[in-house]
Amino acid sequence: MISRLARFAIASSIAIADRASKHWIETNVGAWDSHTVIPNVFNIINTQNRGAAFGVLAQSEGAARHFLLIGVAASVMIYVAVQLWRMPKGSWPATNWVAVALALLVGGAAGNLYDRIFRGSVTDFLQVFIGSYEWPSFNVADSAISVGAILLLLSLGRAPGRTVS
Repeated sequence: MISRLARFAIASSIAIADRASKHWIETNVGAWDSHTVIPNVFNIINTQNRGAAFGVLAQSEGAARHFLLIGVAASVMIYVAVQLWRMPKGSWPATNWVAVALALLVGGAAGNLYDRIFRGSVTDFLQVFIGSYEWPSFNVADSAISVGAILLLLSLGRAPGRTVS
């Protein structure tokens, strides 16, 4: 089983990488500038998301939006962090994947929560295109949250006593 120290080191590393990458973008890429990395596939941009994932609530104004976004994100992050702390040593291999998944969720949530509290918006800078579809821009924290959620879902199918066919 991955130790508590290692679990929180993963979470901290994600939050630090997220903040460092956002700081670099904020200081080196102009607002709404677009730098093509792979034509028609991947760009580096600098956008500010005042809403939740995919811009939900971005157009809402006032303290209620701010309180909702920060309150919900902080509550969920604290709950997941407590679960990560309490994880017992497991005997099945998927336990390590659950620990990594929860660490990714905590680190990603911390990265975006920092932005919401201290900046009022989240810096997104990765822009991906799949054919003519443009995926909503995202960042390191969003990526960690997505990967963590996928790992968590995959690990649920591998629970002890359960066969996967």
